[in-house]
Amino acid sequence: MPNDDDRSDLNVDDYENIWVRLLHMVIIAVLMSMASSLLGIMTVVQFLIMVFNNRQPNEQLAEMGTTMGVWMAKAARYQMAASEVKPWPWTELD
Repeated sequence: MPNDDDRSDLNVDDYENIWVRLLHMVIIAVLMSMASSLLGIMTVVQFLIMVFNNRQPNEQLAEMGTTMGVWMAKAARYQMAASEVKPWPWTELD
């Protein structure tokens, strides 16, 4: 029967790194929740701007929404282990 010392595929650094990854995943989950709420508020504000501005959207809000969408996609990829690249604030916000 194998014991913990026989695990050649998992060293101590990998074991510790998985817990650091969990911490990052929890932080990102909180940030994603906040981003989702902010996106909902921005959606309502953009709609009201369009109602009162002859159907013309606010360009800064539209750009901010695009940036948030890209960030959320990167965050989701990290959360699902499809990527090892952590989103902002660990990397640049592109």
